[in-house]
Amino acid sequence: MIETEQTATSSKSPASLQETKWLEFSKLLNVQRPIAGVDEVGRGALFGPVVAAAVILPDLALPHLVAANIKDSKKLSGNQRQLLAQQICELALDWKIGFASTAEIDRINILQATLLAMKRAVLKLKIQPALCLIDGNQLVKDLPLPQQTIVKGDECSLAIASASIVAKVWRDALVLRLASKYPMYDLERNKGYGSKSHLMALRQYGPTHLHRKSFRPCQNNYEL
Repeated sequence: MIETEQTATSSKSPASLQETKWLEFSKLLNVQRPIAGVDEVGRGALFGPVVAAAVILPDLALPHLVAANIKDSKKLSGNQRQLLAQQICELALDWKIGFASTAEIDRINILQATLLAMKRAVLKLKIQPALCLIDGNQLVKDLPLPQQTIVKGDECSLAIASASIVAKVWRDALVLRLASKYPMYDLERNKGYGSKSHLMALRQYGPTHLHRKSFRPCQNNYEL
């Protein structure tokens, strides 16, 4: 497991103090470049695909993202994610999206579908990374590239945090496009997750073909 360097002296500037929390600024990350950060979103949703992103950042992009106050996508507002995603995609050497459909989630389970989405994102990259930093504790099966898992990687790796943001913005945009087709599920606000209004709509209208039938709230015998 790769660990981050947490020590900082009082002589460091605020910017450099902020940099010490990120793996990419640590002397412990002494590996060949380029490095791809890989993360997923939508694992706990009831509706829509699970989506992963793979992002390769140049070294010159790192201080720009620190200055932009990048963090785990879940700790950012929607507007902050949009702005950061645009900046990340402009700065990145390469970035790609991979996803697994609801049918695949139901067939192979959400964990395997998540890893499949990650694999698809990495294999789409035009630049082959020397190392893939994978958020979580599960290696991606049959990935023909070196990889390293990092628990809570979106909190300590700029590349993984960037992948988290890009994947979140991409998936949210997809769900918003589908929201008008299925207005009764309140997708515009819940983004496919199990909000109270979403659960009530499932009880009243039943699931669509884009709901995950292997998830209990999408099954007819589920009780609120």
